[in-house]
Amino acid sequence: MTGSAAGVTALAGCGSLESRAIDVPSVLDDRPDAVYVPGHVEGMDLIDTTTIDEYAVALSYSYPHRFWTVTGDERERTPIEDGDSVHLMATVWDPGTGLVLPDVGVSIEITQDGSLVSQETVYAMLSQPMGVHHGANFTGLSDGETYEVRVAVGATASRPTGAFAGRFAEPATAAFEFTFDRGELREIRFERLDRAGERDALEPMSMDAVPTGIAPKPDELLGETATATAGDVRYAATLLEPPAGVDSEGSYLAVSPRTRYNGFFLSRMGLAVTPERDGETIAGRSLTRTIDPDLGYHYGTTLPDSGGELTISAETPPQVARHEGYETAFLAVPTATLSL
Repeated sequence: MTGSAAGVTALAGCGSLESRAIDVPSVLDDRPDAVYVPGHVEGMDLIDTTTIDEYAVALSYSYPHRFWTVTGDERERTPIEDGDSVHLMATVWDPGTGLVLPDVGVSIEITQDGSLVSQETVYAMLSQPMGVHHGANFTGLSDGETYEVRVAVGATASRPTGAFAGRFAEPATAAFEFTFDRGELREIRFERLDRAGERDALEPMSMDAVPTGIAPKPDELLGETATATAGDVRYAATLLEPPAGVDSEGSYLAVSPRTRYNGFFLSRMGLAVTPERDGETIAGRSLTRTIDPDLGYHYGTTLPDSGGELTISAETPPQVARHEGYETAFLAVPTATLSL
């Protein structure tokens, strides 16, 4: 599987994995505090997909990656280590709707003949080509050897509403078989980009049956909708009757933040809304992370009345690891105002 990007120069698919790792361009010194085009793009190969209980799971692999984790509003770089063999990526979604489930916990265990080779609790991640997924680098794999890979999926931390109410409450484990082949790994696309640092983003990969976590377009949402921009975050908000799974009375406000350019939904944020009606500011309230088949992944709350001006504040930036091009964005999100 490969993605697309304009203005690239391909590297030859030869040489050792170690020499290919040296070809990775350095992180840009003057990259903006925003979404930007990274210095290179890497493809990926799909190992397999499966459906287990309520979850569809895809397992993919690529070169070991550097990435950045986020704790609060601080980020920390995870470099490529000498012992890293491969970067494994798991995508978990609802098989009926294709909605990616970013708030499940995911761990990956690699074994061979019953013996543990490597194990990691993998990170919720955001990548320009691959979108919303979970991933980490893994060590200890030998060329030509076949391994069993178990992807353990935990219950979602998001509130399921609508037809999702009561679902995704139990863990499940998907099993895969993977032969680590350095030759095949070196054939995966790797390209330097001559647009590095531009305020833009790479296009998402063509993932066949694997979704990438693109949020619904505003006009696809139910109810009365409005949009607003806050830096590289694009908000779509809608006001409608409370869906199943929301017990409070009043109007239900669903706020869907997504990335500039590709429109990937932004998960694990802390969002609050402050309504204002007739010039009077009403006490702000926190929004709840929610998954709904009609509203997608969003942050929701009920309001006693409908209509008015709403100020949206990002109290906590997305607590997801980021691949290059996203690591400097979404850390200090300005407030946004919209009217419904």
